[in-house]
Amino acid sequence: MVEVIQHDGVTEWRFSSLASRLAGYTASAFLLRDGVLVDTGIPAASREFERLLSASKIRGVLLTHHHEDHAGNVEAVARRGLRIWMPEATLPLVTSVAPIRGYRRWTWASMTPLTSNVVPFEPETLEPIATPGHTDDHHAFWDARTRTLYSGDLFLGVAVRIAHHGEDPWVLIDSLERAAALNPVRMFDSHRGLVPDPVTALRAKAAWCRELIASISAGLRRGESDRQILRAVMGGESITGLASGGEYSRLNFIRNVRGLAAHAGPSRAPRDTGA
Repeated sequence: MVEVIQHDGVTEWRFSSLASRLAGYTASAFLLRDGVLVDTGIPAASREFERLLSASKIRGVLLTHHHEDHAGNVEAVARRGLRIWMPEATLPLVTSVAPIRGYRRWTWASMTPLTSNVVPFEPETLEPIATPGHTDDHHAFWDARTRTLYSGDLFLGVAVRIAHHGEDPWVLIDSLERAAALNPVRMFDSHRGLVPDPVTALRAKAAWCRELIASISAGLRRGESDRQILRAVMGGESITGLASGGEYSRLNFIRNVRGLAAHAGPSRAPRDTGA
């Protein structure tokens, strides 16, 4: 299913499957007035995506990162000979697609690996901004003309406390603060659409992450286990964490903080933030 939503100078293609709607999730791609498309939608909506491609004048496609709800139809784009810009680190991840767990197949479906030749695209009007944290290859796109940020999965919401294994919350905070420093007046989030007052939203999420890390770090200093911290700080595991078998979970957020403190040296050690 796709819902087409018109914004000023931007058309949002909001994709979902029956399963994703039951779970409360959608994933959007954004078509700019000048024919640049940000992201490619979900594999489960490949027919709708290809129909929109055929009906639209697209001069280039940008990928924020490799996850299937963003790069899910990149092979369809490349097969048509449309030009593509993607982060350098994304290419091997979409050409050799790793197996995904059942909850992701159920929500988005598995993506077709990229096998067609990629025609490079240089986005004259959008600046790629490296915004790692969620993934190492994550990029947002900045339109200085309209002061609009296409943020991919950088934001997602203020009080997000679930993570994949290996996410770096400190790097994410850095990315959020650099994005806020651009002073965007509009932000398009891949799962929330148009976000009002983006500077406030980005800074609020950075502050939330700092406070959450501080609470976790206090538990680490007391010698508490991950599950003790999970109960005390987060009130237990989320439904998403349980459904994903722990792959995308609150427990992972705690483990990521612990791992950084243990292995990344003094600069990533648990520290007080005044919270």
